[in-house]
Amino acid sequence: MKLRWTQGWQFVATDQHGHSIVLDSPTLGENSGMSATELLLAALGGCMGMDVISILQKKQQKVAQFEIRVTGERRDEHPRAWTRMHVELIVRGRQIDPAAVERAAELSETKYCSVHATLAPAVQITRSIKIEELA
Repeated sequence: MKLRWTQGWQFVATDQHGHSIVLDSPTLGENSGMSATELLLAALGGCMGMDVISILQKKQQKVAQFEIRVTGERRDEHPRAWTRMHVELIVRGRQIDPAAVERAAELSETKYCSVHATLAPAVQITRSIKIEELA
Protein backbone atom coordinates (compact mmCIF):
# COMPACT_ATOMS: atom_id res chain seq x y z
CA MET A 1 0.00 0.00 0.00
CA LYS A 2 1.33 3.40 -0.97
CA LEU A 3 -0.22 6.70 0.10
CA ARG A 4 0.57 9.87 -1.81
CA TRP A 5 -0.23 13.31 -0.43
CA THR A 6 -1.99 15.40 -3.07
CA GLN A 7 -3.08 18.62 -1.34
CA GLY A 8 -4.33 19.93 1.99
CA TRP A 9 -5.31 16.86 4.03
CA GLN A 10 -5.95 14.67 0.98
CA PHE A 11 -4.08 11.46 0.23
CA VAL A 12 -4.55 8.86 -2.49
CA ALA A 13 -3.93 5.30 -1.34
CA THR A 14 -2.97 2.79 -4.03
CA ASP A 15 -2.64 -0.94 -3.47
CA GLN A 16 -0.27 -3.38 -5.19
CA HIS A 17 -2.87 -4.05 -7.89
CA GLY A 18 -3.23 -0.37 -8.83
CA HIS A 19 -6.63 0.20 -7.15
CA SER A 20 -6.92 3.64 -5.55
CA ILE A 21 -9.09 5.41 -3.01
CA VAL A 22 -9.11 9.05 -1.91
CA LEU A 23 -8.78 9.85 1.80
CA ASP A 24 -9.49 13.26 3.27
CA SER A 25 -10.71 14.87 6.47
CA PRO A 26 -14.37 15.90 6.51
CA THR A 27 -13.65 18.57 9.14
CA LEU A 28 -10.11 19.77 8.40
CA GLY A 29 -9.76 19.10 4.69
CA GLU A 30 -11.90 19.48 1.60
CA ASN A 31 -14.09 16.45 2.42
CA SER A 32 -13.15 14.96 -0.97
CA GLY A 33 -12.85 11.36 0.23
CA MET A 34 -13.48 9.00 3.10
CA SER A 35 -11.72 9.57 6.37
CA ALA A 36 -9.24 6.96 7.56
CA THR A 37 -11.55 6.06 10.45
CA GLU A 38 -14.54 5.62 8.10
CA LEU A 39 -12.42 3.25 6.02
CA LEU A 40 -12.28 0.93 9.04
CA LEU A 41 -16.08 0.65 8.95
CA ALA A 42 -15.97 0.03 5.20
CA ALA A 43 -13.25 -2.58 5.61
CA LEU A 44 -15.27 -4.48 8.20
CA GLY A 45 -18.43 -4.36 6.09
CA GLY A 46 -16.63 -5.31 2.90
CA CYS A 47 -14.75 -8.19 4.48
CA MET A 48 -17.84 -9.67 6.12
CA GLY A 49 -19.94 -9.00 3.04
CA MET A 50 -17.61 -10.89 0.73
CA ASP A 51 -17.55 -13.84 3.11
CA VAL A 52 -21.31 -13.94 3.60
CA ILE A 53 -22.24 -13.64 -0.09
CA SER A 54 -19.67 -16.29 -1.02
CA ILE A 55 -21.09 -18.72 1.55
CA LEU A 56 -24.68 -17.99 0.58
CA GLN A 57 -23.89 -18.58 -3.09
CA LYS A 58 -22.27 -21.92 -2.21
CA LYS A 59 -25.43 -22.80 -0.27
CA GLN A 60 -27.41 -21.94 -3.42
CA GLN A 61 -29.42 -19.19 -1.73
CA LYS A 62 -31.34 -17.02 -4.20
CA VAL A 63 -29.90 -13.64 -3.15
CA ALA A 64 -30.98 -10.80 -5.45
CA GLN A 65 -29.73 -7.87 -3.36
CA PHE A 66 -27.34 -7.65 -0.42
CA GLU A 67 -26.63 -4.54 1.61
CA ILE A 68 -24.38 -4.03 4.62
CA ARG A 69 -24.73 -1.06 6.94
CA VAL A 70 -21.94 -0.46 9.44
CA THR A 71 -22.25 2.08 12.23
CA GLY A 72 -20.06 2.78 15.18
CA GLU A 73 -19.27 4.77 18.29
CA ARG A 74 -15.95 6.42 19.07
CA ARG A 75 -14.33 7.76 22.20
CA ASP A 76 -14.89 11.45 22.88
CA GLU A 77 -11.27 12.05 23.84
CA HIS A 78 -8.18 11.61 21.67
CA PRO A 79 -7.23 9.23 20.28
CA ARG A 80 -10.87 8.91 19.12
CA ALA A 81 -10.71 5.14 18.74
CA TRP A 82 -13.73 3.07 17.81
CA THR A 83 -15.28 1.45 20.88
CA ARG A 84 -18.32 -0.17 19.24
CA MET A 85 -19.33 -1.19 15.74
CA HIS A 86 -22.59 -2.67 14.53
CA VAL A 87 -22.95 -4.57 11.26
CA GLU A 88 -26.43 -4.91 9.78
CA LEU A 89 -26.74 -7.49 7.01
CA ILE A 90 -29.77 -6.95 4.76
CA VAL A 91 -30.41 -9.87 2.43
CA ARG A 92 -33.13 -9.65 -0.21
CA GLY A 93 -34.19 -12.54 -2.38
CA ARG A 94 -36.50 -15.50 -2.70
CA GLN A 95 -36.87 -18.23 -0.10
CA ILE A 96 -33.74 -17.21 1.79
CA ASP A 97 -33.01 -19.61 4.66
CA PRO A 98 -32.46 -17.54 7.85
CA ALA A 99 -30.27 -20.32 9.31
CA ALA A 100 -28.00 -20.16 6.24
CA VAL A 101 -27.55 -16.40 6.63
CA GLU A 102 -26.91 -16.73 10.37
CA ARG A 103 -24.32 -19.46 9.78
CA ALA A 104 -22.61 -17.47 7.02
CA ALA A 105 -22.32 -14.43 9.31
CA GLU A 106 -21.02 -16.59 12.16
CA LEU A 107 -18.37 -18.18 9.92
CA SER A 108 -17.29 -14.76 8.71
CA GLU A 109 -16.88 -13.49 12.27
CA THR A 110 -15.15 -16.54 13.70
CA LYS A 111 -13.18 -18.02 10.82
CA TYR A 112 -12.78 -15.95 7.66
CA CYS A 113 -12.90 -12.15 8.14
CA SER A 114 -9.41 -10.87 8.94
CA VAL A 115 -10.72 -7.35 9.57
CA HIS A 116 -13.16 -8.63 12.21
CA ALA A 117 -10.37 -10.67 13.82
CA THR A 118 -8.12 -7.60 13.89
CA LEU A 119 -10.71 -5.21 15.34
CA ALA A 120 -12.59 -7.54 17.73
CA PRO A 121 -10.03 -7.62 20.53
CA ALA A 122 -10.36 -3.84 21.01
CA VAL A 123 -13.81 -3.05 19.60
CA GLN A 124 -17.18 -4.48 20.62
CA ILE A 125 -18.71 -5.70 17.35
CA THR A 126 -22.37 -6.66 17.14
CA ARG A 127 -24.52 -7.65 14.20
CA SER A 128 -28.10 -7.98 13.08
CA ILE A 129 -29.66 -9.70 10.12
CA LYS A 130 -32.69 -8.62 8.12
CA ILE A 131 -34.14 -10.85 5.42
CA GLU A 132 -36.63 -9.44 2.94
CA GLU A 133 -38.61 -11.67 0.60
CA LEU A 134 -38.84 -10.37 -2.96
CA ALA A 135 -41.77 -11.25 -5.21
